[in-house]
Amino acid sequence: MAENNKVLDDRGLASDMVHRPSGDEFNLFNLLKVVVTYKKQVFFITLISTIIAIVIAILSTSIYRAEVLLVPVSKKQGGGLGMLANQFGGLASLAGININRGGGADEAIATLKSRELTNKFIQEEGLLPILFGGQWDTQNNQWRNKLASPTIWKAYRLFDKSIRKVTLDKRAGLITLSIQWKDPERAANWANELVYRVNDKLRKEAILEAEKTIAYLEKELQKTSIIEIKNSIYKLIEGQTKNKMFASTQQEYAFRVLDKAVVPEKPIKPKRKLIVMMGFLFGVIMSFLLVLILENLKKYRNKHC
Repeated sequence: MAENNKVLDDRGLASDMVHRPSGDEFNLFNLLKVVVTYKKQVFFITLISTIIAIVIAILSTSIYRAEVLLVPVSKKQGGGLGMLANQFGGLASLAGININRGGGADEAIATLKSRELTNKFIQEEGLLPILFGGQWDTQNNQWRNKLASPTIWKAYRLFDKSIRKVTLDKRAGLITLSIQWKDPERAANWANELVYRVNDKLRKEAILEAEKTIAYLEKELQKTSIIEIKNSIYKLIEGQTKNKMFASTQQEYAFRVLDKAVVPEKPIKPKRKLIVMMGFLFGVIMSFLLVLILENLKKYRNKHC
């Protein structure tokens, strides 16, 4: 009988241990009790964190994005001219002339992103004081620290990494040039100006290349008396003359603008609502952690004092 009572007592004790939570056990109810106890601390920490986030959101500089949608211009040459170019290409290359010029979209994109074009654009547009406005003294029209004034190398890195972006949609064959800057009007102007500069640069290079090629072919024409070769050279000259005429009459030589950049009305960043929300959540989490630390310190003191 005594043994049966002992077994019952053991079972009861085990059951009581299962259903009765330990005093140190962490659960949602205990957390709520702690939060209620330290509700003032939770409120003020969350409030301060939210206010800081609001200030950051208000003071953050708005960044706008202007985009130009482009399609590469196709410059096709006839098959006969291509065969003739293959026949005389080696001879022309000795003189440093490319008879069958045409890098296509890859050349145009590379030019658009090139250091040469970018540096010239920055220098001619006087963008150094704009890109590094914090270091420029507008009243005296000079750099605040002349010994550490920004260089064109730094300007190119800033422009290439943070301001200009070129993306290619291979499936549609479309190119998007985007400019991100705090001044929406400047962003749109820079985007359109860069496209114009690329077209103008490649157009002038094509005209110069065609003129050099024609001059070279005319010299070679005087050196031969073979009628077949003369006829072939005439056809090459005709082809290069067409190339020159095409480049001379086409302002949109490398890129055709499908959608010109316009002044954006809404900034792409900062996400002010998101910043405030993240500040509020950060305050809640930090306040909860703080009150848990305070509660544990209180328990520790009660046990050891």
